[in-house]
Amino acid sequence: MTANDQNISVAVLGAGSWGTALAALIARHRHPTVLWGRDEATIAAIETRHENPRYLPGIALPPSLRATTDLAAALRGAELVLVVVPSHAFAETLRLLAPHRPSAAGVAWATKGFEPGSGRFLHEVAGEVLGPGVPLSVVTGPSFAKEVAIGLPTALTVHSNDEAFGQQVADVLHGPAFRAYTGDDMRGAELGGAMKNVLAVATGVADGMNLGLNARAGLITRGLNEMLRLNLAIGGRSETLMGLAGLGDLVLTCTGDLSRNRRLGLALGRGQTLEDAVREIGQVVESVQTADEVMRLADRHGVELPIASNVRDVLHGAITPAEGLARLLAREQKAEYPDALLG
Repeated sequence: MTANDQNISVAVLGAGSWGTALAALIARHRHPTVLWGRDEATIAAIETRHENPRYLPGIALPPSLRATTDLAAALRGAELVLVVVPSHAFAETLRLLAPHRPSAAGVAWATKGFEPGSGRFLHEVAGEVLGPGVPLSVVTGPSFAKEVAIGLPTALTVHSNDEAFGQQVADVLHGPAFRAYTGDDMRGAELGGAMKNVLAVATGVADGMNLGLNARAGLITRGLNEMLRLNLAIGGRSETLMGLAGLGDLVLTCTGDLSRNRRLGLALGRGQTLEDAVREIGQVVESVQTADEVMRLADRHGVELPIASNVRDVLHGAITPAEGLARLLAREQKAEYPDALLG
């Protein structure tokens, strides 16, 4: 029997656009779902008007979706906990939920990025905060919240340290317009979900500078090469990044204007400052922190990442987008894949 054949009580923590979209999806699949958030006005609107006017204005949410600012109440009786907060709030959210988590409930997250400062993968943070024996899963892949919220077809992947729990998470998400696949490479899946945000800034910059479609395709392809080489160095599997967690998410984020990271790159390429661009976007832009963590990880493993390195320097204001382009074009000619993926 799968989760689609029975009702699974789900607590979704984080009432931003992605948390709201996933909570609505799960509720439409007839699982009792409670959405927790901090903003009282947003939660009240979801509970009474069945709309998230701040993050998903004009999109009707299922009446069965409940919302609350009371974390203990949201977690009471939950059989599955899904955390959907920015990476900088991930550890704090886990610490808050830990004392209220029902003992049988596994914890999944649809957060992309690393722990700021330490650069740790989120599954490492979760393992430390929640302790051994708690089933963990990461939900990742090419997905814009707005499209999921209005029911457009989407495919994601769920990677887990516990096969049965990973399947439960996938079953809860899987439905008529939503395909959920499974895997067990949490490290590779998390790297893809984090690193694609950095590469989306690069393609956004190129498009903002009107460098053309050839340049965009080149950056996506060489960006995938950078993801594969770093993934190999950290012990991830190549097939993970050739699937939804890597290539799929990379293509979507680099080409879709619903991507906050791509929009940041577009603004920088057109000459806006970082501060003005982030203010205009109005939501957390993960790449600003993730670029530093990706490069720290690359330096630790001795992996050269020319595109990600230039994005980091542009975001820090050390170079202009034009200078970053000049750096990339000045690199020496070489084989596309010297020493397989190690070049």
